[in-house]
Amino acid sequence: MVVLVTGSNGQLGQALQALSDRYPFFQFVFCNSKELDITNKVNCKAIFEKYTPDFCINTAAYTAVDKAESDPEKAFEINANGAENIAESCKKHNTILLHISTDFVFDAYYSNNTAYYDKELRLPLKSNLGLTETDVPFPAGIYGLTKLQGEQAVQHTWEKHFIIRTSWVYSEFGTNFLKTMLRLASERDTLSVVDDQIGTPTYAMDLAEALLQMILSCTSKNILDDLFGTYHFSNEGNCSWYDFAHEIFKEKGITINLQPIPTTSYPTPAKRPQYSVLDKTKIKEVFALNIQNWKVSLQDCLQKV
Repeated sequence: MVVLVTGSNGQLGQALQALSDRYPFFQFVFCNSKELDITNKVNCKAIFEKYTPDFCINTAAYTAVDKAESDPEKAFEINANGAENIAESCKKHNTILLHISTDFVFDAYYSNNTAYYDKELRLPLKSNLGLTETDVPFPAGIYGLTKLQGEQAVQHTWEKHFIIRTSWVYSEFGTNFLKTMLRLASERDTLSVVDDQIGTPTYAMDLAEALLQMILSCTSKNILDDLFGTYHFSNEGNCSWYDFAHEIFKEKGITINLQPIPTTSYPTPAKRPQYSVLDKTKIKEVFALNIQNWKVSLQDCLQKV
């Protein structure tokens, strides 16, 4: 069973590589952006013809959220056209596609909706613990828009797909919020972090494990066509970026003057979703996944950093 992974140098790609030894019954093909440029149809065709994968996990993406605002053409080329190229190759070879997307397809339309979020308590309401797969996407920036266009390209091109939206990905690999916090704590005595954006951190190793379990489920039984579609995955629970930073420093025993600030005090070129907690009910029920709370997974990751 051949599993092709695009974007292998990214956080999720490296996490999949780290887990690959646990799945010896899969033949993994890891391709970085130089080996497989998803914006190049000829390159995609050649790789798929060479390996004829049974599954493709497309982790390749333009993820520079703020830079996308001034470089929309490149973001669109990778996130939308690249996704379509991969989907076309998957269709030609009857390859099941697992395409990674993002909470950035949602924005303040939902975070300002009182049906979802109690701003005063900074908590989701009990009746709505997260955004579901049936909520209508409404991206606020270029990055979110191009990722949504990528989702749509996959949906329109190839029916045998899983779109997995995730959020706030961190790991021991690459550059991410956790590693940035640890670096800044070594350079400063005081640090200010946004406290009014609510979501859920996702440990890349947990996401990688979930993807491989999804593939395993597909190989162990005849998957029904109605199981294909969009799913949400993050760790359990929710927090603000300030809460996330506070937990990092607490677990590492780091003393620092950490100050909560509103988004308005930390303007960025790209607008961030104020509320993007993802409901994982669907993926847990369909694939029988047990998902850890974000604080537990953070402890796991910090042992490796």
